[in-house]
Amino acid sequence: MNSTPRIVLASTSRYRAELLRRLLPAFEQRAPGTDEATLPGEAPDARAARLALAKAAAVADGLRDTLVIGSDQVAELDGEVLDKPGSVANARAQLAASSGRVVHFHTALCLFDTRSGQHQLHIDHTRAHFRALSATEIERYVAREQPLDCAGSFKCEGLGISLLERIDSEDPSALIGLPLIALARLLRATGVAVP
Repeated sequence: MNSTPRIVLASTSRYRAELLRRLLPAFEQRAPGTDEATLPGEAPDARAARLALAKAAAVADGLRDTLVIGSDQVAELDGEVLDKPGSVANARAQLAASSGRVVHFHTALCLFDTRSGQHQLHIDHTRAHFRALSATEIERYVAREQPLDCAGSFKCEGLGISLLERIDSEDPSALIGLPLIALARLLRATGVAVP
């Protein structure tokens, strides 16, 4: 088995790329082109796991001697998925709904090894406890941070951290979009030296 496989991140997300650079100095990024629609009756964590695997598998198709990293995050409030808002109005509405409540972030990670055709999967469950937010605070946050491409309208790596009372997580990097503690473990299991 090749001890130095090529590594590809199945994502064009700048957030995930910034995180992965903490572990690996060199990797490629490829867009998976995966349909991210929710399936009827699909639980939020199951959706995250399915999409992480689908992204990794789509990019892995046709590649050799490659490790492909797929990841997906689903935000959930009381069983309802909070998708990427896409608009200022939706972002404000999501944050108003999250005010004073706990939002669950399910971040799935898949490492697909084209050398063996096997994959490893991990799901991180993070609870973000939002403080009570005023309409003015929400408006100010959305205007400044523009979190329109983030699940739940929230970026903890930026100003979003000020919206919280507490975060419960085994891996703080998971909330940004890529659980690095788990990824380092999965990479080591495939023979990649981390650190």
